[in-house]
Amino acid sequence: MNDNEKRLTIDALNHIMELELAGVVRYTHYSLMVYGYGRIPIVSWLKDNALEGLGHAHKAGEMVTLLGGHPSLKIGPLLETAQHDIGDILRESLELERTALAAYYNLFKMTEGRSILLEEYAREMIVLEELHLDEVNKMLRRPGDIEPFEIEPVKV
Repeated sequence: MNDNEKRLTIDALNHIMELELAGVVRYTHYSLMVYGYGRIPIVSWLKDNALEGLGHAHKAGEMVTLLGGHPSLKIGPLLETAQHDIGDILRESLELERTALAAYYNLFKMTEGRSILLEEYAREMIVLEELHLDEVNKMLRRPGDIEPFEIEPVKV
């Protein structure tokens, strides 16, 4: 990897780190805004997602330092609809996951054939994000629906 490719890769990793940290904040916020009969399992799931996002952010930061870069202290967008129905929270989560997935696909494209370590890291994270995206998609379906919740394809 030449210096320019390395700089661009560090930028992409810092972007991922910022997105994941924003996810931590958002999932934590969502966990505080859940009310009703199903609160306990949903809050637990949201807290777990916040912890997972923190782990993902840390991993991205480790990759930044591995390349000799400086991890970002910024955080990604924290916009919300201010709607706190479980469906609204899940639709916002779906968008958050789609954005992160696109960032990992971008990293994969940048590192493919240039760094086995970074390429495999991107692949691993893509698998995790796609599984998580599917999980949220299934949560948005009505009981008994087998058709996926309608979303636009991830822009790669």
